[in-house]
Amino acid sequence: MFRIALLLLLNAVAGAATEEPQRPSPAAPARPSAVVWYAHEPSAIARYDASATVAARMVEGLVESVTGEREIGAAWRRLVGPKDRIGIKVSAVGGRHFSTRVEVVEALLATLESAGMPRSSVLVWDRDSADLRAAGFDARRLGCKVRGINPPGGWDRAAPFAAPTLGKLIWGDLLFSEKARKRLGKTPPERDQLSSTSHLATIITRELDKIINVPVLSDSATIGVSGAIYNITVPNVDNWRRFVSAETNAAESLPELCADERLASKVVLHLMDGLTAQYAGGPEGNGNYAFPHATLYASRDPVALDATALRKIEGWRREGKLPPIGRRASWLEAAAKAGLGAFDEAAIDLRRVTSR
Repeated sequence: MFRIALLLLLNAVAGAATEEPQRPSPAAPARPSAVVWYAHEPSAIARYDASATVAARMVEGLVESVTGEREIGAAWRRLVGPKDRIGIKVSAVGGRHFSTRVEVVEALLATLESAGMPRSSVLVWDRDSADLRAAGFDARRLGCKVRGINPPGGWDRAAPFAAPTLGKLIWGDLLFSEKARKRLGKTPPERDQLSSTSHLATIITRELDKIINVPVLSDSATIGVSGAIYNITVPNVDNWRRFVSAETNAAESLPELCADERLASKVVLHLMDGLTAQYAGGPEGNGNYAFPHATLYASRDPVALDATALRKIEGWRREGKLPPIGRRASWLEAAAKAGLGAFDEAAIDLRRVTSR
């Protein structure tokens, strides 16, 4: 009896030894967690001159696609209401050809108006009024309000934003005049001109209910990409130079600022103007590194939108034999890890708007 039991045990051990180990089943591929829509029409731009008609068609298709609606009025009503104070944040630092295109903004205003939001109640803004004029933004032409933040009076003392990195205050920063006062005829020491605090613009905190963010597709010499997150943060706070300094890693504070409830709760759409694309020398316009790209992008996810722009820029830099942006844009990955959006290419569903 004992011998039989022993033989059975040995056979069981031998059988187990010859069985192939179970292999884990392959993991299912990750499903995209963000959608970036794009509209590409070669006729949208010729020699840096944009077509208003084509731009309007592209904008309409993008807004409908982002919202999942088939009619532009219904699409906008998913994002804004007739009583909302609406703002369009443009990028005007690039001059006539390398800023947000007036034609794109005109298309936004026209479609908003068709949805019951009068353009006369919409505000188009950027930090500097002179930049807006140089880029072609004129209140009479657009039929809406056009205004710069116009520092130092345009910053909200009641809306501070603290970040670890110190910045040297200059004229135009809210606290500069206070800290620059001379006492007993002596100039304050250098350390008194340093601050870890910025202030949001009163345009954002007090004047608007909903914001449409319209950046340009451009690189940044210091932080890699000056896209959606850059456009909605850096020009809208004082003491901003610390966030884009090549000597610090303060850009990691930009996602936190972008997610600040006083700002994030109002942004309903990011629409990136890539009719002209720039891959070096930004955010100021530089025709040596720009070309007609004839593409507009839109998303509710600013991280995914900027990550898409970054990959495009890196490809164009390779073709132009320029060094990669590299770790200058690592703050975008940090933003994704913090749950603010999608960065990995596999997590972003890039969809083209079908032609009408």
